[in-house]
Order: sequence, then structure tokens, then C-alpha cells
Amino acid sequence: MKIETKKIDAVKREVYIEADSESVKKKFEDVFNRINKEAKIPGFRPGHVPLNILEKHYGNEANQIVLKELIPEVYQKAIEKENLEVVDYPDIYDVKLDRSNLSFKAKVEVLPEINLKNYRRIKLHYQKTEVSEKEINDYIDSLLKQKNVEKLDESFARSLGYFSVEEMKNFIEKQLFIQKENQKHQQMENQILEHLLKETNFKVPESLVKRKLDYLLRQIKLDLALKGLSKEEIEAKEGQLEKELKPQAEKQARLEVIFIQIAKQENIPQDENMFQRVLEFLFREADWQEAR
Repeated sequence: MKIETKKIDAVKREVYIEADSESVKKKFEDVFNRINKEAKIPGFRPGHVPLNILEKHYGNEANQIVLKELIPEVYQKAIEKENLEVVDYPDIYDVKLDRSNLSFKAKVEVLPEINLKNYRRIKLHYQKTEVSEKEINDYIDSLLKQKNVEKLDESFARSLGYFSVEEMKNFIEKQLFIQKENQKHQQMENQILEHLLKETNFKVPESLVKRKLDYLLRQIKLDLALKGLSKEEIEAKEGQLEKELKPQAEKQARLEVIFIQIAKQENIPQDENMFQRVLEFLFREADWQEAR
């Protein structure tokens, strides 16, 4: 196999690929053998049609089958051999095929090469989570208003499923604590993500941004449909939605590239749990500072 890779820009490559002659010949032999078993040509039994007759009647069909089956095989081997981290399907062109030769070009987008240094010891500002008596009472007041009740007593507490007012207050305190903890965790996660974005500057593959944008667009269109908007109303909003969602898609794509790079540098498996594992690693390595 002959492979020539040309760098177009930071994320685009043009790969020229020539398949081994023997693999092309073998593929044609296999394809014609399969066609021969099903071929219906007057004067010949299936499986006993001479090759030259098969080529005359099924040559074009054989070419299409060979291209469909061999190009993906050859392309994948070439990508692996060149160690290209491709992010989307290739654009295949300049295809040339005969009975013993196959060559083509593939234009692909790859992950950019980025130099990540300052991702350990990220400063995280945190505050101890506390729930005040006022917050608990404010929550109870909101419950009283919702239920149109003026007095807080055991009868009201039991109507909500608690044995006593004290038990209700304890439960409310725990719920508010968990709510605050979740908010704090999200804030600290945002601190990490914003730091990573600030520390890096690189070209993001357009296909990766498009993939993120398509996903965000599908989600919001589904949400609009569930809210009762018609298909026509949603389609009318699509252009504006794409414009509004594009920055978020670019941010998500940029973070994915960063997380993949960290995973490679720290030997973290790149599977469906990669994002969470990298985030856990960054939290462990962070410089935790209590806010005053």
C-alpha cells in the first residue's frame, strides 16, 4: 500500500492511497465468484459462467461492489498506519479502479495538535455549604403560601408526610443542603472548564462543531415540539436557533478536544466515561482554596 499525507491546515489532511495490487485482484476474484453463483445468463448454469462472459454482463456491478467494500478497508488501514485521529467521515474523490489497481484521495479532518500544560493545580475557590435558619423558615413560608395556610403546626407538618415540625425542618435543611452542594459543584466545574478554555487557543474541526450543533438543535427542536409548536413554526425558527447555538457548539467541541488531549497525556481510557474520568482527575489535582 502506498500512502501520501498532505497537510492542508491545522485540522485538514489530504491522504492519497494506493491499494496493493494483490488485494485488488483478490477482491475482484471474490466478487466475481459471488456473482457467478447467482448469475442468470442464457446457455450457462449458475456457478459455471466463464470470467470473460461475467465481466461483459456484470463488469459495472462488480466495480461498484469492489469500490463499496475495498475503499473502507483500505482507507481504515491507511488512517491507522498514518496515526491520523480523524473526527468525521472522509470526503473520497479522484477514485481510479481497474482489475489490479485502486487509488483514491481522502480529505479528512483530524484532531488538532495542542500543547496542554496548565491543567494541573487549577485554582478552585469554594465555600463551606451551610443552611441558615432563615433559609429554612423562608422555604416553610413559601409552603404555607402555596397551601394557603397561615399557621405552622404538627397538623400542617403531618399533612405533608412528616411526624413533627422538627422532622419537617430537618428534611428541608437536608434538601437545601443538597441543592446548594449541587450548585457549588457546578460552579467549580465551570471554573475548571473556563480555565481550560482560557489556557488554550487552537482551530477546532468544523465537522466536530457541526456535530455538536446538530445535537443541540435536535434537543431544542424536540423541546419546542413538546411545548406545542408546530413543525412549520419550528422550521421557521431553525435559522435563528442555529445562530444562537453556534457559540455553545464551538465551546463544547473545543472542550472535547481538550479533554481528549488530557486523557491521552494521563492515560485515561477514551470511552463513553472519558469526560467524567478527566473531570474527576482535574478535581483531584486542583488547588482548592476556601473563599473568604
